[in-house]
Amino acid sequence: MLEKKNRKYIWSGHRVLLLSILCLFGFCLLAQQPVQQKEEPQVATQKKKQPKSKVYLIHSDLLRKDARHPDAQVVVGNVVFRHDSVYMYCDSAYYYDKISSFEAFSNVRMEQGDTLFLYGDHLYYDGNSQIAEMRMNVRMENRTTTLLTDSLNYDRVFNLGYYFNGGTLMDEQNVLTSDWGQYNPSTKQSVFNYDVELVNAQFTLTSDTLQYNTATKVANIVGPSDIWSDNNHIYSEKGTYNTFTGKALLLDRSILMNDGKQLTGDTLYYDRNNGLGEAFWNMELKDTINKNMMTGDYGYYNEKTKYAFATKRAVAIDYSQRDSLFLHADTLLMETFALDTDSMYREMRAFHKVRFYRVDLQGVADSLVFSSKDSCLTMYKDPILWNNNQQLLGEKVLMYMNDSTIDWAHIVNQALSVEALDSARYNQVTGKEMKAYFKNRQMYKTEVIGSVRVVYYPMDSDSTLIGMNVSETSKLDIYLVNQQLDKMVMSPKSNGTLYPMNQIPPGTDRLENFVWFDYIRPLNKEDIFNWRAKKVSDQLKKNTREPVELPNQHLFDSKKKQ
Repeated sequence: MLEKKNRKYIWSGHRVLLLSILCLFGFCLLAQQPVQQKEEPQVATQKKKQPKSKVYLIHSDLLRKDARHPDAQVVVGNVVFRHDSVYMYCDSAYYYDKISSFEAFSNVRMEQGDTLFLYGDHLYYDGNSQIAEMRMNVRMENRTTTLLTDSLNYDRVFNLGYYFNGGTLMDEQNVLTSDWGQYNPSTKQSVFNYDVELVNAQFTLTSDTLQYNTATKVANIVGPSDIWSDNNHIYSEKGTYNTFTGKALLLDRSILMNDGKQLTGDTLYYDRNNGLGEAFWNMELKDTINKNMMTGDYGYYNEKTKYAFATKRAVAIDYSQRDSLFLHADTLLMETFALDTDSMYREMRAFHKVRFYRVDLQGVADSLVFSSKDSCLTMYKDPILWNNNQQLLGEKVLMYMNDSTIDWAHIVNQALSVEALDSARYNQVTGKEMKAYFKNRQMYKTEVIGSVRVVYYPMDSDSTLIGMNVSETSKLDIYLVNQQLDKMVMSPKSNGTLYPMNQIPPGTDRLENFVWFDYIRPLNKEDIFNWRAKKVSDQLKKNTREPVELPNQHLFDSKKKQ
C-alpha cells in the first residue's frame, strides 16, 4: 500500500515540475505580446511568485528512513503536522517533505481553528492542493454539526467536505443521510443526492436531491420530495421548508394532504405548528372521502379546526353522484363545529352570487348554506331551481338530503312552480309555501299550502291539450308517476274553470306572480361564472314580515377566530 502511495508522490513531483516548465514557457510567449496586453501576465506573474506554504513536521517520538519508501520519512508516536493554521495528529505517518504531503495512520485528527475537527483512521494530505482524504470511521465536527462517513474528501481552498459512499449529517434539529453529500463549514450549506432522508422529531423528508443549511435549518427542495408526519403528507418538487419553525413555501403544484383532504396550488404556504395551509393561483382543495372539492385562485385550510375557504373564481364540485355538480360564488367556506365529539358537524357556505349546474339540476341564489347536522341545504334571497322544463322559486328554499341525494324540499313564501309545455304555455302553481318529496332523485309528490292558485293544461291520452283550467284553493296535493302528473287533490275541493283552447280569455293564462327566468338559468358548468341578475320588473314583491338573517353576515368574524 505504501509503495503505491510512493509512486503517487513521485508522479506528483514530476507533475509539479512539468507544470512549472509550462508556466515558464507561457510567460515567455506572453512577454512577446504588444505592450498594451502585458497587464494580464503581470497578474499571473505575481500569483506565480507567491510562495506556497509548506507542510511542517512539528513532532514525533521516532523518525527513521525506510528502504521500501526512499522518498518518505517514517514518523511514529505522537505525530504532529502543521500546514498554515491547521494542525494534524496521528500515531504514525509517511512524511514526503519534498512534495509537502503525508499519509497518516491510526487516531488521525485534523484541527482547523477552534471550530472544525476531522477524525478518522487514515488520512492522505496533499499540501499543494490542500485536499485531505480521510478514510474509515470518519467524523467531521463543526460546532453543533457532525458528519459521519467512511470516505470524506475535504478541500481547504474551498472549505468543502464531500462524501460519495454514503454519509450522515447531524445537527441539533435533524439527521440527514444520503449516498452522496457535501458540506461547507463556512456557509453551513450542504447538498445531498441519491436516497436522501431528513429525519426530524416531527416529520421525515425523503428526496433524491436536497439542499440544507445547518445554521438556518432551512431545507431547499429542488427535486421530487415527500414530507411525512403523523398527521399529514406533503409532496413538492420545488420550495423551501424551515425545519425549525415548520413553515414552508412550496412551488410548482405542490400538494398538502391531511385526513383525506388535499390542498394544491401553484404556490403553497404551510405552517406545520399551527396547521395552516394557503394556496395561491389554481388552488384545489379536495375531500377524497366525501368526493367533493373546492377550487379558486386563493384557498385557505386549517387542518386543526377543519376550517377552509376559497375565493376568486371559487367553485365547489360534488362528484359523489353519477353527474358532478358545479357551484360558484364569490366566496366558499367550510367550517367544522363540535370538533372531536360525537356531535361534530360541518357547514358549507357560499356567498354571494351563487350559481350552480348539474345536468339534471340548476340553480341561483344570493347565498347558500349546507349543514351536515340536519343534512339541509338552504338557499337565501331570490333562490331559483330548474329541473328539465320545471322551475321552482320562493323567498327561501330548503333541501333536505339523504346520502348526497335530495329527500324533500321546502319552498318558503311566495312559492311558485312553473312547467314549460312549449314556448307559450306553462303549467303554474303558486302558494305561500310548497313541499316536494323525492324517491330515487325523482319527485313523486308536491304539497302546496296557503292561498293556492293553479293554471293547468289537462291533456287527453294522446297528449293533446284539452283546455286550460284555472283554480283556487287552500291546499293542493300533486301526485306524480315517472315525473308525469297522476292526480291533483284540492282541499277544499275546487272544480275551477276549464276554458277550451280556443276560448281562453286574454291574461288568464298567467298567474299574477308568473315569471319564466330562462335568461338567468346556468347553461353549463362554464356559465356558472356569468352572473345575470333579475330584471327590475321580475322582482318578488316585498314582504312585510321580519327579514331573514343571512348566516353569512358573520363569516369574516368567524375567520378571524381561526
